Amino acid sequence: MENLAKIKNPFINHKGDSYNCFGCSPQNINGLLMEFYSDGDKLYSEWKPDKQFEGYQNVIHGGIQATIMDEIASWTVYALLDTAGVTEKMEVNYHKPLYLSQGNISIVSVVKQKDEKKAVLFVEIKNTKNIVCSSAEITYYLFPSRIAKAKYNYPGKDAFWK
Repeated sequence: MENLAKIKNPFINHKGDSYNCFGCSPQNINGLLMEFYSDGDKLYSEWKPDKQFEGYQNVIHGGIQATIMDEIASWTVYALLDTAGVTEKMEVNYHKPLYLSQGNISIVSVVKQKDEKKAVLFVEIKNTKNIVCSSAEITYYLFPSRIAKAKYNYPGKDAFWK
C-alpha cells in the first residue's frame, strides 16, 4: 500500500458515537476494521483475518468474504463516484479456500461501468500468494449526489481525500 493514497474515513467524526459500521468503523471491535487506499482508479484494502471470522476450520467464512467485497465496493462508490448507493445485486464466486493461517489478504475493487443510476464493480480477494480466492460482480444503485448528502449523510467525495 506504499504508493497508494490512504482514503480518509470521514464517518468517524461526521457520525460521532453512533458510527458502528461492521465493515469500516474503527470503534467496532467485533467488526472487520477495514481501511482503504487508492491509485485514483481502483480501491485497495489489506485485511488481517481473525479466528472469529472462521467458517470451516482455518477457512474464512464465505459470508465474511462477501461482506468484505461489498464493503470495498461501497467505498469505491463513495471515493471515486462521488455519491452513495445500495447494493442491488451481488454475484459471488468462490475460487479457492481463503485460509486464516496464510496471513493478510488483499482486496481490490474497480468500476467496470457506470451510468446515472447504476454502477457495476468488480472485486477480488487474493491470498498472500496473490491467488484469487473469491471475486464478485456487484451492481450498485446510485443515489443522486444531493439525495445522498441530504438523506444518507454522504459527506461528498472531497471528504475522503483530504
